[in-house]
Amino acid sequence: MFSLLRRNRNIRLVVLAQIVSFLGDWFTFVALSGLVQDLTDSKFLVSVVMVSFTLPSFLMSPLAGPTVDRFDRRKVLIVVSAGQAVAALGLLTVDAGRVWTAFLFQGMIAALASFVGPATSASIPNLVDNDEDLRMANSITGSTWGIMLALGAAFGGVFAAAFGRNAAFLADAVSFVVAALLFMMIDRPTQTHDTSAGARSKVRPVQDMKEAIHVARQDPVILALISSKMTYAIGAGIVSQLAVLASTEFGSGDGGRGLLIAARGIGAGLGPLVAARYIGNDLGRLLRVCGFASLVFSFSYLGAAVSPALGVAFAFVSIAHFGGGAQWVMSSVGLQMRAPDHVRGRVLSGDFAMVSLVIATTSILAGLTSEAISVRPAMVIFAGVAAVASGGYLAATRGLRRSLSSAQPR
Repeated sequence: MFSLLRRNRNIRLVVLAQIVSFLGDWFTFVALSGLVQDLTDSKFLVSVVMVSFTLPSFLMSPLAGPTVDRFDRRKVLIVVSAGQAVAALGLLTVDAGRVWTAFLFQGMIAALASFVGPATSASIPNLVDNDEDLRMANSITGSTWGIMLALGAAFGGVFAAAFGRNAAFLADAVSFVVAALLFMMIDRPTQTHDTSAGARSKVRPVQDMKEAIHVARQDPVILALISSKMTYAIGAGIVSQLAVLASTEFGSGDGGRGLLIAARGIGAGLGPLVAARYIGNDLGRLLRVCGFASLVFSFSYLGAAVSPALGVAFAFVSIAHFGGGAQWVMSSVGLQMRAPDHVRGRVLSGDFAMVSLVIATTSILAGLTSEAISVRPAMVIFAGVAAVASGGYLAATRGLRRSLSSAQPR
Protein backbone atom coordinates (compact mmCIF):
# COMPACT_ATOMS: atom_id res chain seq x y z
CA MET A 1 0.00 0.00 0.00
CA PHE A 2 2.63 2.52 1.04
CA SER A 3 4.81 1.41 -1.85
CA LEU A 4 2.14 2.51 -4.34
CA LEU A 5 1.79 5.88 -2.65
CA ARG A 6 5.56 6.38 -2.78
CA ARG A 7 5.84 5.32 -6.43
CA ASN A 8 2.77 6.99 -7.87
CA ARG A 9 2.58 10.74 -7.31
CA ASN A 10 -0.83 11.12 -8.95
CA ILE A 11 -2.50 8.46 -6.83
CA ARG A 12 -0.92 10.14 -3.82
CA LEU A 13 -2.54 13.45 -4.83
CA VAL A 14 -5.94 11.81 -5.30
CA VAL A 15 -5.72 10.18 -1.86
CA LEU A 16 -4.67 13.44 -0.20
CA ALA A 17 -7.54 15.28 -1.89
CA GLN A 18 -9.93 12.63 -0.60
CA ILE A 19 -8.51 12.80 2.91
CA VAL A 20 -9.14 16.53 3.33
CA SER A 21 -12.50 16.48 1.54
CA PHE A 22 -13.86 13.49 3.48
CA LEU A 23 -12.68 15.00 6.75
CA GLY A 24 -14.74 18.10 6.03
CA ASP A 25 -17.75 16.02 4.91
CA TRP A 26 -17.95 14.13 8.19
CA PHE A 27 -17.42 17.25 10.24
CA THR A 28 -20.52 18.55 8.47
CA PHE A 29 -22.56 15.34 8.81
CA VAL A 30 -22.15 15.23 12.59
CA ALA A 31 -22.73 18.96 13.04
CA LEU A 32 -25.70 19.11 10.65
CA SER A 33 -27.41 16.03 12.14
CA GLY A 34 -27.08 17.46 15.62
CA LEU A 35 -28.18 20.94 14.54
CA VAL A 36 -31.32 19.71 12.78
CA GLN A 37 -32.26 17.46 15.69
CA ASP A 38 -31.76 20.28 18.21
CA LEU A 39 -33.71 22.81 16.12
CA THR A 40 -36.64 20.54 15.21
CA ASP A 41 -36.64 17.55 17.62
CA SER A 42 -37.70 15.44 14.61
CA LYS A 43 -36.32 11.98 13.89
CA PHE A 44 -37.73 12.23 10.38
CA LEU A 45 -35.87 15.46 9.59
CA VAL A 46 -32.64 13.91 10.90
CA SER A 47 -33.15 11.18 8.32
CA VAL A 48 -33.67 13.89 5.70
CA VAL A 49 -30.13 15.06 6.46
CA MET A 50 -28.96 11.66 5.19
CA VAL A 51 -31.22 12.10 2.17
CA SER A 52 -29.63 15.48 1.45
CA PHE A 53 -26.27 13.67 1.28
CA THR A 54 -27.54 11.11 -1.25
CA LEU A 55 -30.67 11.96 -3.28
CA PRO A 56 -29.20 15.00 -5.11
CA SER A 57 -26.41 12.73 -6.36
CA PHE A 58 -29.03 10.51 -7.98
CA LEU A 59 -30.77 13.46 -9.61
CA MET A 60 -27.53 14.80 -11.10
CA SER A 61 -26.00 11.48 -12.16
CA PRO A 62 -27.51 11.46 -15.68
CA LEU A 63 -25.55 14.66 -16.30
CA ALA A 64 -22.47 13.72 -14.27
CA GLY A 65 -21.73 10.44 -16.07
CA PRO A 66 -21.62 11.86 -19.61
CA THR A 67 -19.70 14.90 -18.38
CA VAL A 68 -16.85 12.89 -16.87
CA ASP A 69 -16.60 10.80 -20.06
CA ARG A 70 -16.73 13.72 -22.50
CA PHE A 71 -14.58 16.29 -20.68
CA ASP A 72 -11.17 16.25 -18.98
CA ARG A 73 -11.85 14.52 -15.67
CA ARG A 74 -9.13 16.47 -13.88
CA LYS A 75 -10.69 19.80 -14.85
CA VAL A 76 -14.12 18.54 -13.82
CA LEU A 77 -12.75 17.67 -10.36
CA ILE A 78 -11.20 21.12 -9.95
CA VAL A 79 -14.33 23.06 -10.96
CA VAL A 80 -16.69 20.90 -8.93
CA SER A 81 -14.55 21.08 -5.77
CA ALA A 82 -14.53 24.87 -6.01
CA GLY A 83 -18.32 24.86 -6.34
CA GLN A 84 -18.65 22.64 -3.28
CA ALA A 85 -16.59 25.12 -1.26
CA VAL A 86 -19.03 27.91 -2.11
CA ALA A 87 -22.05 25.74 -1.23
CA ALA A 88 -20.48 24.73 2.10
CA LEU A 89 -20.29 28.38 3.12
CA GLY A 90 -24.07 28.53 2.73
CA LEU A 91 -24.46 26.18 5.71
CA LEU A 92 -23.38 29.09 7.90
CA THR A 93 -26.84 30.64 7.33
CA VAL A 94 -28.82 27.77 8.95
CA ASP A 95 -30.87 28.78 12.00
CA ALA A 96 -34.23 27.99 13.63
CA GLY A 97 -36.14 30.12 11.14
CA ARG A 98 -34.35 28.71 8.09
CA VAL A 99 -33.82 25.02 8.72
CA TRP A 100 -34.65 24.40 5.07
CA THR A 101 -31.35 26.02 4.06
CA ALA A 102 -29.50 23.09 5.68
CA PHE A 103 -31.03 20.73 3.13
CA LEU A 104 -30.62 23.22 0.27
CA PHE A 105 -26.89 23.81 0.64
CA GLN A 106 -26.02 20.25 1.64
CA GLY A 107 -28.06 19.13 -1.36
CA MET A 108 -25.95 21.39 -3.59
CA ILE A 109 -22.76 19.85 -2.19
CA ALA A 110 -24.13 16.34 -2.79
CA ALA A 111 -25.27 17.21 -6.32
CA LEU A 112 -21.74 18.33 -7.18
CA ALA A 113 -20.36 15.20 -5.49
CA SER A 114 -22.16 13.17 -8.16
CA PHE A 115 -19.39 14.35 -10.50
CA VAL A 116 -16.53 13.73 -8.05
CA GLY A 117 -17.13 10.04 -7.39
CA PRO A 118 -17.38 8.89 -11.03
CA ALA A 119 -14.62 11.25 -12.17
CA THR A 120 -12.22 9.95 -9.55
CA SER A 121 -13.14 6.28 -9.97
CA ALA A 122 -13.00 6.46 -13.76
CA SER A 123 -9.60 8.20 -13.62
CA ILE A 124 -7.84 5.77 -11.29
CA PRO A 125 -7.38 2.98 -13.90
CA ASN A 126 -5.53 5.53 -16.05
CA LEU A 127 -3.32 6.72 -13.20
CA VAL A 128 -1.94 3.25 -12.34
CA ASP A 129 0.32 0.92 -14.32
CA ASN A 130 -1.22 -2.54 -13.79
CA ASP A 131 -4.18 -4.46 -12.34
CA GLU A 132 -2.44 -5.11 -9.04
CA ASP A 133 -1.89 -1.38 -8.54
CA LEU A 134 -5.51 -0.78 -9.54
CA ARG A 135 -6.79 -3.07 -6.78
CA MET A 136 -4.41 -1.54 -4.30
CA ALA A 137 -5.35 2.02 -5.30
CA ASN A 138 -9.03 1.24 -4.83
CA SER A 139 -8.35 -0.42 -1.48
CA ILE A 140 -6.54 2.72 -0.38
CA THR A 141 -9.19 5.14 -1.62
CA GLY A 142 -11.99 3.00 -0.19
CA SER A 143 -10.22 2.70 3.14
CA THR A 144 -9.51 6.43 3.11
CA TRP A 145 -13.25 7.06 3.02
CA GLY A 146 -13.72 4.84 6.06
CA ILE A 147 -10.71 6.09 7.99
CA MET A 148 -11.64 9.73 7.46
CA LEU A 149 -15.22 8.92 8.41
CA ALA A 150 -13.92 7.48 11.68
CA LEU A 151 -11.58 10.37 12.36
CA GLY A 152 -13.86 13.05 10.95
CA ALA A 153 -16.94 11.85 12.82
CA ALA A 154 -15.14 11.32 16.12
CA PHE A 155 -13.12 14.54 15.90
CA GLY A 156 -16.05 16.36 14.29
CA GLY A 157 -18.25 15.75 17.31
CA VAL A 158 -15.55 17.06 19.65
CA PHE A 159 -14.75 19.95 17.28
CA ALA A 160 -18.40 21.00 16.99
CA ALA A 161 -18.85 20.81 20.76
CA ALA A 162 -15.70 22.86 21.40
CA PHE A 163 -15.83 25.47 18.64
CA GLY A 164 -19.42 25.42 17.44
CA ARG A 165 -21.13 23.94 14.43
CA ASN A 166 -20.40 26.91 12.19
CA ALA A 167 -16.69 26.22 12.66
CA ALA A 168 -17.31 22.69 11.36
CA PHE A 169 -19.10 24.06 8.28
CA LEU A 170 -16.26 26.50 7.63
CA ALA A 171 -13.73 23.66 7.89
CA ASP A 172 -15.73 21.79 5.25
CA ALA A 173 -15.50 24.74 2.85
CA VAL A 174 -11.73 24.96 3.35
CA SER A 175 -11.37 21.23 2.71
CA PHE A 176 -12.94 21.57 -0.75
CA VAL A 177 -10.54 24.39 -1.66
CA VAL A 178 -7.55 22.26 -0.66
CA ALA A 179 -8.92 19.33 -2.67
CA ALA A 180 -9.23 21.51 -5.77
CA LEU A 181 -5.61 22.60 -5.42
CA LEU A 182 -4.44 18.99 -5.12
CA PHE A 183 -6.41 17.94 -8.22
CA MET A 184 -4.72 20.78 -10.12
CA MET A 185 -1.35 19.13 -9.47
CA ILE A 186 -2.21 15.84 -11.27
CA ASP A 187 0.07 15.62 -14.31
CA ARG A 188 -1.08 12.41 -16.03
CA PRO A 189 -4.06 12.07 -18.44
CA THR A 190 -7.17 10.93 -16.63
CA GLN A 191 -8.67 9.19 -19.67
CA THR A 192 -7.27 7.32 -22.66
CA HIS A 193 -9.67 8.71 -25.26
CA ASP A 194 -9.59 12.18 -26.81
CA THR A 195 -11.92 14.63 -25.05
CA SER A 196 -11.48 17.54 -27.45
CA ALA A 197 -14.42 16.41 -29.61
CA GLY A 198 -16.58 15.92 -26.53
CA ALA A 199 -15.85 19.45 -25.38
CA ARG A 200 -17.22 20.76 -28.68
CA SER A 201 -20.40 18.65 -28.60
CA LYS A 202 -23.47 18.81 -26.40
CA VAL A 203 -23.88 16.51 -23.44
CA ARG A 204 -27.00 14.42 -24.03
CA PRO A 205 -27.79 12.85 -20.65
CA VAL A 206 -30.50 10.46 -21.82
CA GLN A 207 -28.76 9.30 -24.98
CA ASP A 208 -25.36 9.07 -23.32
CA MET A 209 -26.71 7.03 -20.40
CA LYS A 210 -28.52 4.71 -22.82
CA GLU A 211 -25.13 3.80 -24.27
CA ALA A 212 -23.83 2.92 -20.81
CA ILE A 213 -26.97 0.88 -20.07
CA HIS A 214 -26.46 -1.03 -23.33
CA VAL A 215 -22.89 -1.88 -22.30
CA ALA A 216 -24.07 -3.03 -18.86
CA ARG A 217 -26.86 -5.20 -20.27
CA GLN A 218 -24.40 -7.01 -22.52
CA ASP A 219 -22.20 -8.02 -19.58
CA PRO A 220 -23.77 -10.16 -16.80
CA VAL A 221 -20.80 -9.43 -14.54
CA ILE A 222 -21.47 -5.68 -14.67
CA LEU A 223 -25.14 -6.31 -13.90
CA ALA A 224 -24.20 -8.55 -10.98
CA LEU A 225 -21.80 -5.95 -9.60
CA ILE A 226 -24.41 -3.20 -9.78
CA SER A 227 -27.03 -5.50 -8.21
CA SER A 228 -24.70 -6.36 -5.32
CA LYS A 229 -24.46 -2.75 -4.26
CA MET A 230 -28.23 -2.43 -4.40
CA THR A 231 -28.65 -5.21 -1.81
CA TYR A 232 -26.38 -3.27 0.54
CA ALA A 233 -28.31 -0.05 -0.15
CA ILE A 234 -31.60 -1.65 0.91
CA GLY A 235 -30.39 -1.68 4.50
CA ALA A 236 -28.07 1.33 4.34
CA GLY A 237 -30.87 3.83 4.98
CA ILE A 238 -30.87 2.84 8.65
CA VAL A 239 -27.45 4.50 8.94
CA SER A 240 -29.40 7.77 8.98
CA GLN A 241 -30.69 6.79 12.44
CA LEU A 242 -27.31 6.34 14.12
CA ALA A 243 -27.45 9.92 15.40
CA VAL A 244 -30.94 9.25 16.78
CA LEU A 245 -29.84 5.97 18.39
CA ALA A 246 -26.97 7.74 20.16
CA SER A 247 -29.10 10.57 21.50
CA THR A 248 -32.43 8.92 22.34
CA GLU A 249 -31.32 5.44 23.46
CA PHE A 250 -27.95 6.22 25.03
CA GLY A 251 -28.44 9.83 26.08
CA SER A 252 -25.45 11.17 24.13
CA GLY A 253 -25.03 14.49 22.34
CA ASP A 254 -22.70 15.33 19.46
CA GLY A 255 -19.92 13.31 21.08
CA GLY A 256 -22.02 10.12 21.10
CA ARG A 257 -23.29 10.79 17.60
CA GLY A 258 -19.72 11.21 16.40
CA LEU A 259 -18.66 8.00 18.14
CA LEU A 260 -21.25 5.81 16.40
CA ILE A 261 -20.57 7.42 13.03
CA ALA A 262 -16.85 6.92 13.67
CA ALA A 263 -17.53 3.20 14.25
CA ARG A 264 -18.95 3.15 10.74
CA GLY A 265 -15.67 4.58 9.45
CA ILE A 266 -13.44 2.13 11.32
CA GLY A 267 -15.18 -0.83 9.74
CA ALA A 268 -15.33 0.76 6.29
CA GLY A 269 -11.62 1.55 6.50
CA LEU A 270 -10.55 -2.01 7.29
CA GLY A 271 -13.02 -3.94 5.13
CA PRO A 272 -11.63 -3.05 1.67
CA LEU A 273 -8.02 -3.78 2.69
CA VAL A 274 -8.84 -7.27 3.94
CA ALA A 275 -11.17 -8.07 1.03
CA ALA A 276 -8.64 -6.99 -1.62
CA ARG A 277 -6.03 -9.41 -0.28
CA TYR A 278 -8.50 -12.30 -0.32
CA ILE A 279 -10.01 -11.69 -3.76
CA GLY A 280 -6.89 -11.39 -5.92
CA ASN A 281 -7.83 -11.63 -9.62
CA ASP A 282 -10.86 -13.88 -9.12
CA LEU A 283 -14.07 -12.10 -10.18
CA GLY A 284 -16.18 -15.01 -8.98
CA ARG A 285 -14.65 -14.65 -5.53
CA LEU A 286 -15.22 -10.89 -5.73
CA LEU A 287 -18.95 -11.40 -6.34
CA ARG A 288 -19.12 -13.90 -3.47
CA VAL A 289 -17.41 -11.44 -1.12
CA CYS A 290 -19.89 -8.74 -2.13
CA GLY A 291 -22.83 -10.98 -1.22
CA PHE A 292 -21.50 -12.22 2.11
CA ALA A 293 -20.27 -8.74 3.03
CA SER A 294 -23.87 -7.50 2.73
CA LEU A 295 -25.00 -10.30 5.06
CA VAL A 296 -22.37 -9.23 7.61
CA PHE A 297 -23.71 -5.68 7.36
CA SER A 298 -27.30 -6.80 7.90
CA PHE A 299 -26.79 -9.14 10.85
CA SER A 300 -24.45 -6.71 12.61
CA TYR A 301 -27.07 -3.97 12.45
CA LEU A 302 -29.49 -6.39 14.10
CA GLY A 303 -26.93 -6.60 16.90
CA ALA A 304 -26.61 -2.82 17.07
CA ALA A 305 -30.38 -2.52 17.34
CA VAL A 306 -30.52 -4.57 20.54
CA SER A 307 -27.29 -3.29 22.10
CA PRO A 308 -27.62 -2.43 25.80
CA ALA A 309 -24.88 0.20 25.80
CA LEU A 310 -23.16 2.67 23.50
CA GLY A 311 -19.91 0.66 23.53
CA VAL A 312 -21.66 -2.52 22.39
CA ALA A 313 -23.44 -0.65 19.61
CA PHE A 314 -20.06 0.82 18.59
CA ALA A 315 -18.65 -2.69 18.14
CA PHE A 316 -21.60 -3.94 16.08
CA VAL A 317 -21.63 -0.86 13.83
CA SER A 318 -17.87 -1.29 13.22
CA ILE A 319 -18.39 -4.93 12.13
CA ALA A 320 -21.38 -3.96 9.98
CA HIS A 321 -19.38 -1.46 8.00
CA PHE A 322 -16.42 -3.80 7.73
CA GLY A 323 -18.79 -5.72 5.47
CA GLY A 324 -20.34 -2.62 3.95
CA GLY A 325 -16.96 -1.09 3.10
CA ALA A 326 -15.72 -4.31 1.50
CA GLN A 327 -18.90 -4.59 -0.56
CA TRP A 328 -18.85 -0.98 -1.77
CA VAL A 329 -15.21 -0.84 -2.78
CA MET A 330 -14.91 -4.32 -4.31
CA SER A 331 -18.01 -3.87 -6.45
CA SER A 332 -16.52 -0.60 -7.73
CA VAL A 333 -13.21 -2.32 -8.49
CA GLY A 334 -15.06 -4.90 -10.55
CA LEU A 335 -16.83 -2.20 -12.53
CA GLN A 336 -13.54 -0.40 -13.21
CA MET A 337 -12.04 -3.64 -14.52
CA ARG A 338 -15.01 -4.57 -16.75
CA ALA A 339 -16.27 -1.24 -18.15
CA PRO A 340 -14.47 0.24 -21.22
CA ASP A 341 -12.83 3.61 -20.58
CA HIS A 342 -15.04 5.59 -22.98
CA VAL A 343 -18.18 4.65 -20.99
CA ARG A 344 -16.61 3.94 -17.61
CA GLY A 345 -17.71 7.24 -16.12
CA ARG A 346 -21.31 6.64 -17.17
CA VAL A 347 -21.36 3.08 -15.86
CA LEU A 348 -19.94 4.19 -12.51
CA SER A 349 -22.25 7.19 -12.42
CA GLY A 350 -25.26 4.99 -13.15
CA ASP A 351 -24.22 2.62 -10.38
CA PHE A 352 -23.82 5.56 -8.01
CA ALA A 353 -27.19 7.01 -9.09
CA MET A 354 -29.13 3.84 -8.41
CA VAL A 355 -27.54 3.14 -5.06
CA SER A 356 -28.03 6.80 -4.04
CA LEU A 357 -31.72 6.59 -4.92
CA VAL A 358 -32.19 3.41 -2.88
CA ILE A 359 -30.27 4.81 0.11
CA ALA A 360 -32.26 8.06 -0.03
CA THR A 361 -35.54 6.14 -0.21
CA THR A 362 -34.68 3.78 2.62
CA SER A 363 -33.41 6.71 4.70
CA ILE A 364 -36.79 8.40 4.39
CA LEU A 365 -38.60 5.16 5.21
CA ALA A 366 -36.28 4.51 8.15
CA GLY A 367 -36.93 7.98 9.51
CA LEU A 368 -40.71 7.58 9.21
CA THR A 369 -40.57 4.11 10.77
CA SER A 370 -38.37 5.34 13.60
CA GLU A 371 -40.76 8.24 14.21
CA ALA A 372 -43.70 5.82 14.37
CA ILE A 373 -42.34 2.88 16.40
CA SER A 374 -38.96 4.14 17.74
CA VAL A 375 -35.45 3.65 16.44
CA ARG A 376 -34.60 0.13 17.67
CA PRO A 377 -37.52 -1.70 16.00
CA ALA A 378 -36.93 0.33 12.84
CA MET A 379 -33.32 -0.86 12.71
CA VAL A 380 -34.43 -4.49 13.18
CA ILE A 381 -36.91 -4.24 10.29
CA PHE A 382 -34.50 -2.70 7.78
CA ALA A 383 -31.61 -4.95 8.73
CA GLY A 384 -33.86 -7.99 8.33
CA VAL A 385 -35.03 -6.92 4.87
CA ALA A 386 -31.41 -6.32 3.80
CA ALA A 387 -30.43 -9.81 5.02
CA VAL A 388 -33.16 -11.40 2.90
CA ALA A 389 -32.05 -9.37 -0.15
CA SER A 390 -28.40 -10.40 0.36
CA GLY A 391 -29.35 -14.06 0.59
CA GLY A 392 -31.35 -13.73 -2.62
CA TYR A 393 -28.40 -12.13 -4.39
CA LEU A 394 -26.07 -14.95 -3.39
CA ALA A 395 -28.55 -17.53 -4.68
CA ALA A 396 -29.14 -15.69 -7.96
CA THR A 397 -25.42 -15.29 -8.78
CA ARG A 398 -24.28 -18.80 -7.80
CA GLY A 399 -23.93 -20.01 -11.39
CA LEU A 400 -22.13 -16.88 -12.59
CA ARG A 401 -19.69 -17.00 -9.68
CA ARG A 402 -18.84 -20.63 -10.37
CA SER A 403 -18.25 -20.01 -14.08
CA LEU A 404 -16.00 -17.02 -13.38
CA SER A 405 -13.95 -18.88 -10.76
CA SER A 406 -13.55 -21.96 -12.99
CA ALA A 407 -12.24 -19.75 -15.79
CA GLN A 408 -9.40 -18.50 -13.57
CA PRO A 409 -5.93 -19.89 -14.44
CA ARG A 410 -4.74 -22.44 -11.89
